[in-house]
Amino acid sequence: MKTAQLHSIFLEFPEICTDTRKIKENSIFFALKGDNFNGNKYASEALKNGAAYAVIDEKEFAISDQHILVDDVLVALQELASFHRNYSGAKVIGLTGSNGKTTTKELINAVLSKKYRTIATKGNLNNHIGVPLTLLAIEEDTEIAIVEMGANHQKEIEFLCSLAQPDFGYITNFGKAHIEGFGSEEGVIKGKSELYDYLIKNGKHIFMNGDDSIQSQKLGSYIKKYGFSSDQKEFYTIEFLSANPFVKASVENQVIESQLIGSYNFTNCAAAILMGKYFNVPLTDIKTAIESYAPSNNRSQIITHKGHQIILDAYNANPTSMTAALNNFSQMEGESKIAFLGDMFELGSIASIEHGNIADLASQLNFDTTLVGENFNRISTNLKKHSSFDELKKSLKDKPLPPKSLILIKGSRGMALERILDYI
Repeated sequence: MKTAQLHSIFLEFPEICTDTRKIKENSIFFALKGDNFNGNKYASEALKNGAAYAVIDEKEFAISDQHILVDDVLVALQELASFHRNYSGAKVIGLTGSNGKTTTKELINAVLSKKYRTIATKGNLNNHIGVPLTLLAIEEDTEIAIVEMGANHQKEIEFLCSLAQPDFGYITNFGKAHIEGFGSEEGVIKGKSELYDYLIKNGKHIFMNGDDSIQSQKLGSYIKKYGFSSDQKEFYTIEFLSANPFVKASVENQVIESQLIGSYNFTNCAAAILMGKYFNVPLTDIKTAIESYAPSNNRSQIITHKGHQIILDAYNANPTSMTAALNNFSQMEGESKIAFLGDMFELGSIASIEHGNIADLASQLNFDTTLVGENFNRISTNLKKHSSFDELKKSLKDKPLPPKSLILIKGSRGMALERILDYI
């Protein structure tokens, strides 16, 4: 079936499902394949559960008119998404970077939705499947779509741009993330900059951090760039005031007080403020949106748990974000300060060096630190360390923490360090 024909069906049944456990009535089921599953085998089940159609790519499963046979289900999903993006009148903002993508995306959405009908990437569905699903969530009245793009190797952002075709773009930063796939920090910069390459090639608009030397160097004299800065006159002035613990900023003599901890969240707020100004959202609405946004899903949350104040930042970690979190934690006031740091994944050949660097920093900052995971366990350090969560769990049961502690929990998603809350 041709993409235009499939799109006509999609307009009638605009709900997309890829999991038979989450089938919605009158949806279209896309029978994706993975290393350990074949969605074609579940196509008939999806139809029985209420799907209107099932898109498959193995002829033997095409047993009714409700089965739509294509050459490759994933490619069909991606081509349908790109077709729909062009069919829609919505403007698309592409967003990538090493750290802060999801928080920045949520802030931008909070600000722009004050004036426009917006949609944004759900959670962190930012890969070759998630981006198409986001594009297919664009509705007839959607004016702006904020599309988060993740990558762990070269050419991935380039491909996602070919699908989303962004009108605007922003890169949060360049950090030590996914080194295993990118090969080096230079590889990270090159890979993430594929968003810039697309925007510049197509004469599109770029938002930037004017105080970031890498971004400034990359964009040079490009005309269609709009930046924020604390002191450069060519850019919109947004001043960082403090982060003790929540980020405060000054914009046009107004103070904006966020619910985000750490100075590293200032640029995330600033990007959302800049885009709000560009799209003519009143500053009072921008202020309300930033101040009302509260983080969730283990991302820089401050919670109170059994008398302890906890900075729960267990969604992800890399050397750049870990360093920022530790430095911020060192600025916070608390009688008993305790950090639990979990392994950082996808660092490849630099894993040992970077875990050692983080351990050295934590030692210098001089609070009670416990390291968790195989990578941390391999390095030489005077800090407490456990090779697994089970080891840590036993330690927490044997030796309770001091009452009313200030606690930082930070690690890669695979470590799932939020489980610590069950044992303190």
